Amino acid sequence: MSHVTTPNHMRSDSPAVPGRAQGTSRLRRPSVNITPAERAGRVVLGLGAIVVAAVLLASAGSVLAVVLEVLLLAAGLDLAVTGGIGHCPLYAKLGHVPASLRRTI
Repeated sequence: MSHVTTPNHMRSDSPAVPGRAQGTSRLRRPSVNITPAERAGRVVLGLGAIVVAAVLLASAGSVLAVVLEVLLLAAGLDLAVTGGIGHCPLYAKLGHVPASLRRTI
């Protein structure tokens, strides 16, 4: 009978957490970096763009029209999702934080 050893990268000194695979971390919600008014505007405009793109896609006549309408759909999805979660990755990358969300210490 042979003895099986666990590689170092698979060992864990901490006990396993039930319901979570070993070695995975809990997903963190990104910080809110969009004001409530901008969030509402993004959601409304995003949903509007999605509806318009869906209607236009149903009657698209050329390849160029389909490409532009898919881009409109993608932009609408981006606006709706970023507004819904309250986090804009581009704002985070650029270091932009609205004045109303800045914390003073």
